[in-house]
Parts: sequence; structure tokens; C-alpha cells
Amino acid sequence: MQERVLDCLGEPCPVPLVKAQRALEDLEAGDILIVQIDHSCAMKSLPEWARDAGHNVEIEEIDNGEWEVVIEKS
Repeated sequence: MQERVLDCLGEPCPVPLVKAQRALEDLEAGDILIVQIDHSCAMKSLPEWARDAGHNVEIEEIDNGEWEVVIEKS
């Protein structure tokens, strides 16, 4: 199992979503992608897209206005 961290702090929507989609293409089923975001639009769109694509998603608030979206590739 591989774990990869994608730093998207300071990047507006849809950049974190596009980067996450590309990063997931390189991962195998069961691998973990942790996307660090601080943009509220990405906070809504990224987990929604990942769940719709069938991946497991967990969200952890790291700091006020900063989150880690943990995506387990299905």
C-alpha cells in the first residue's frame, strides 16, 4: 500500500480536484491519497467527486480553514 500527500494549500478550485484526479491515476486500488486544502470550494467538490467515483473518503480539519481529504482508491 502506498500513501501520497498532495499539497494544494493556497490553490483555488478546481486546481486541487484536477491534481487529485491526476494523482489517483498513478495509484493502485487500496492506496491512499492525502490532499491538503484550504479552499472551501475544494472542500465541497473534492470529497463529492471522490465519493461519486467510488473511493472511500475521510475529512480531517487540521487547522481553522485547513483540511486533509484522505482518499482511499477503490
